[in-house]
Amino acid sequence: MVQLKGDERLDFLLAEEDMRIIQSDQVFAFSVDAVLLARFTSVPKTRGEILDLCTGNGVIPLFLSRRSQVNITGVEIQSRLHDMALRNTELNKLGSRLDMIHGDLKDMPAILGNGRFDLVTCNPPYFPTPANDKRNTNEHLAIARHEIYCSLEDVVKACSRLTKSGGKVSMVHRPGRLVDIIDVFRKYQLEPKRIQFVYPKKGKEANILLIEASRDGKPDLKVLPPLYTHQENGEYSQEFQEILYGK
Repeated sequence: MVQLKGDERLDFLLAEEDMRIIQSDQVFAFSVDAVLLARFTSVPKTRGEILDLCTGNGVIPLFLSRRSQVNITGVEIQSRLHDMALRNTELNKLGSRLDMIHGDLKDMPAILGNGRFDLVTCNPPYFPTPANDKRNTNEHLAIARHEIYCSLEDVVKACSRLTKSGGKVSMVHRPGRLVDIIDVFRKYQLEPKRIQFVYPKKGKEANILLIEASRDGKPDLKVLPPLYTHQENGEYSQEFQEILYGK
C-alpha cells in the first residue's frame, strides 16, 4: 500500500472506479479542468508517445492511460507534487507505462528531445504573476495558478519544440486568454484546429477554454458545440455527469 503523507487523502478517480489518486487540498487536488482536458484531447491509441507538462499529481496521465496504450511522461516542477505523481503511478500499477520527471518544462526539449512526442498536453498556470501581497499565501497553490515559474509563451514554446511535425498540442485555459493563446501558438508553428468553450450553465459566460493545435498544421479551425456543466436547477448536466462519472 502506498503511504499517505501529512494532509493527503486517497480519492477515487471519478468514473475510473478501480483507480485511486493521492490528493491534498493544501498542495494539489485536481479540478474539472483536468478531467475536461483529458476527455477533449485527441490521443494516439497504440503507437507514439504522450507528454503532460505541469502534471501536478499526475492526474492527466492517469486519465489518459485509460484512453491510450502508449507510454506517457509527466513533468512537474514542484518536488512535493512530483512525489505525489510518483506514488500515484505506483498506486495504480502503471510504472511500466508512466514516467514522472521532476524538472522545469523549459528544460525539457534539451532533456527529452525536440520533435519527440505525438501529443503534448498541459493544464498551465492561468494568471499573470501578481504583486507579492496579492498572491495566494500557499506557495503550492500560487505556483499552480500564477505564471511564477513559466509564462504562457514559455509553455507554448516548450510544447512546440517537444511535439513532432503533425503532432497535437492540447491545453485547457481561460477564455479571456484566447487571443493571446492563438497569437503565441502561431508564433511557434502551432495551428489551432479544435476549440470548445465550457459554460457553467446556459445564459452564462464561458469559464473554461479547451484548445487543440497541430504542429505545422494548415489553417482550419473547428469550433465544437458548447458544453454546459450545470442545469438551471444547479445540478450537473447529463453530458457533464457522463464525463465525470461515466453515467
